[in-house]
Amino acid sequence: MSNLRVLDLVIIALYLAAMIAVGAWFARKNDSAEQYSSASGLIPGWAIGMSIYATFLSSNTFLGVPGKAFGTNWNAFVFSISMPLAAWVATKYFVPFYRSTGEISAYTHLEHRFGSWARTYAVACFLLTQLARIGSIFFGIALTLQALTGFSMEWIMLITGSCIIVYTVLGGIEAVIWTEVVQGVVKTFGALLILYLIVTNMPGGFAKIVAIGEQQHKFSLGGFSPDFTQSTFWVVLLYGFFINLNNFGVDQNYVQRYHTATSAKQAAKSIWLCVLIYVPASLLFFVIGSALFAYYQVHPELIEAVKLKVAAEKLPLSATAGQIAQAAAALQPADYGDKVMPHFMVTKIPPGFVGLIVSAILSAAMSTISSGMNASATVFTVDIYQRYFRPNLSVKQTMRSLHIGTVLVGLAGMGVGIAMIGVKSVLDVWWQLSGIFAAGMLGLFLLGIISRQTRNAEALTATIIGVLVILWLTLSPKLPEGLAGLRNPLHQSMVIVVGTLTIFLLGLLLTRFRQRRAAPLASEEILTQSVH
Repeated sequence: MSNLRVLDLVIIALYLAAMIAVGAWFARKNDSAEQYSSASGLIPGWAIGMSIYATFLSSNTFLGVPGKAFGTNWNAFVFSISMPLAAWVATKYFVPFYRSTGEISAYTHLEHRFGSWARTYAVACFLLTQLARIGSIFFGIALTLQALTGFSMEWIMLITGSCIIVYTVLGGIEAVIWTEVVQGVVKTFGALLILYLIVTNMPGGFAKIVAIGEQQHKFSLGGFSPDFTQSTFWVVLLYGFFINLNNFGVDQNYVQRYHTATSAKQAAKSIWLCVLIYVPASLLFFVIGSALFAYYQVHPELIEAVKLKVAAEKLPLSATAGQIAQAAAALQPADYGDKVMPHFMVTKIPPGFVGLIVSAILSAAMSTISSGMNASATVFTVDIYQRYFRPNLSVKQTMRSLHIGTVLVGLAGMGVGIAMIGVKSVLDVWWQLSGIFAAGMLGLFLLGIISRQTRNAEALTATIIGVLVILWLTLSPKLPEGLAGLRNPLHQSMVIVVGTLTIFLLGLLLTRFRQRRAAPLASEEILTQSVH
């Protein structure tokens, strides 16, 4: 632990101990599945809003966004700009719907509408999304803490993951929400502190940062041409709308928290509070990325160590120093963007402050992971174990299933995080995986809620075709040159857009086709009856 001083270690240890203590405190009240999964509907709306904000502001944001802004520009900020529209749709349609059903799982409704296959499919998509999310966040923590501690990324994931599992298993959703309130404050303060330290270390201050950013086009939101093959403004806006609609409207992480509110009005307010805080907070992280870019433009010699390390990781172990140096010189900012902020923390942040910022990064990760684990355990218990294996669970058996589910998801998430070691961009990996898994789920949900006339056969046909389209969109870019004509020409962020619309619109089309075929038959039957 040579890169951390004793004061930093004490601060980090106190933070982790406090989180576990919160879990132990709320464990006293968890004597039923309702309390464990929905806090008996007694959480105030402002706390839920802070909790949702903390879930959104994961370590993917804390580390991936500055890395993305460092390597490219502010194109990814368009994702945040799309949030208000998705929030409006969710508060108008989804929140009242879920509160009226009273069912803790977001996916029970799909079985009522289309049958058990629809529920099972949505549950599978949700759990895969959670594993991708949790894994990418574990990877993000390890990336930073490895630079600070010298520990292997695998051990960092195992240690931090164990702490998260303990307080989530003990405290349930109430512990998750109240720890996230604290974590939301800690991580926002940590981001402000990082920006302050960058600006104060920058010759010329903030004005110099702006000047370099403008010169290098770092503040661009992307091209505005209607080009869906590149990451243009419109591609990210569409991606952001569909992903945020999936988050607010379909994701068990958020749906479960609507049930913890005292009323539907408070649940809707929590979404708007999240948007109100998250949009400027995410902008703050883009500013940090651009500020880091400007800082290392002024001091290029200070980033050489990072470039050499990244180059060495890409080359065989037998590579010579000259080969590593040559590879490092060819690297672009996007190749090492995720490692820049950890490097700045190691080299420029004074003792004590490092402990605070590491705690902020841990809080960014822990908030999203803990809520994902709790929601996944609920889905595992309600939609899998209770639905297919033990329909008549006692209170004790339900609680045991929730605890086991939480542990299993946590361990699986660590495994995914370890498998991600070596990826180029945390944010890119998460965006791609979430788009793939969320596309089908959101399309099926919209079909079930909006089109009340759609039946099981139409929904199943549309979903099968939609999944095939999603697989083609995702896998076809890897086809060999001989089959280049069959590759998906669209940008990968369009997977959720095209996949969702395929299932939804095809379902509507099949429904309309059935109704048109049924109309002449009904008329003929009426005519026959009248003749007789």
